[in-house]
Amino acid sequence: MRYNFGMAERATVFFYGLFMDPEALQERGLRPCDPRRAHVDRVALRLGKRATLVPHPEGRVCGVLMTLMHSEIDRLYSAASVAAYRPEPALAQLEDGTAEVALCFNLPTAPDGATTNPEYAAALQSVARKVGLPEHYATGLSG
Repeated sequence: MRYNFGMAERATVFFYGLFMDPEALQERGLRPCDPRRAHVDRVALRLGKRATLVPHPEGRVCGVLMTLMHSEIDRLYSAASVAAYRPEPALAQLEDGTAEVALCFNLPTAPDGATTNPEYAAALQSVARKVGLPEHYATGLSG
């Protein structure tokens, strides 16, 4: 017998890297719902082999909020390239002025800044433009 203790089957996730493209998630067999542009304050984006967020008192990172099934999130973050990422709560500010608590996946240890990945940075710029993030933000995404 399975008990439901009121846990939601879906969770809202704030994506700030290549996963912020709903079409890319659909190509992986996932069904993202309700994509919305948002940002998280007091963090900065750190690029290494991939992206992660680090605390920064004046920082702001733009991205996309989406809802996914818990099983889809588990499957997405089971890939070897992102298996080290861990979920943390984030307060995402939406374009309409509202805020929503979401999961945000980050590396437990951020890259030191010496590692660069120009290919990832270029792909991230492309995705940022595709999902409609501000142009000044997309332009600043360089590795």
